[in-house]
Amino acid sequence: MQSLIDHARTFHERVSGGREQAATLNEGVSPQAMFITCSDAQVIPSLITGARPGELFELRTAGNVIPPYRLGRLTTEAATIEYAVNVLGVCDLIVCGHTRCGAVQGRVRSWTLRSAPTTRWWLLQTHRWREAPAGSGEPERAHLVAQLDKLRRYPRVARRLASGRLRLHGWFYEVDTGVVSNYRPESGAFTPL
Repeated sequence: MQSLIDHARTFHERVSGGREQAATLNEGVSPQAMFITCSDAQVIPSLITGARPGELFELRTAGNVIPPYRLGRLTTEAATIEYAVNVLGVCDLIVCGHTRCGAVQGRVRSWTLRSAPTTRWWLLQTHRWREAPAGSGEPERAHLVAQLDKLRRYPRVARRLASGRLRLHGWFYEVDTGVVSNYRPESGAFTPL
């Protein structure tokens, strides 16, 4: 913890020299994309994408779960997605899953979340589980596809996708290798980015 505190204490010294970056941020935030991913500490959107401050609007949840859209049901995820699409006008939504996801494994093997009943309930209640093909051994990829399916059902997302003003991307990050692949809905395959 001390290294985190030390870094935070001196952070202002490192960014004070970046006047150009500060001036850009003072003009307003206009992120290139929304990046929805897992809360897992191994998944770091700015490292994966090389994004600078202000370029990504991030949403992080256990297992990159997106709850189903329901009118009148308030969730942090729905509010954040709405803000990104309606207010910030992002043109790209990236949902990024990853290997060795504890939340997904907890959903597949319910015994792994016995000590986290709220997390288990959240995972069970927020979506119908789309099983991975038999023998694939990759529930994380099937989980990512299920999140993309739910996101397409958000009314504003659906309208902007239909009009071509929004693009939806399903990325899959392999924690051990750093390889990122892209989901191709037309073929159901994950291909190199």
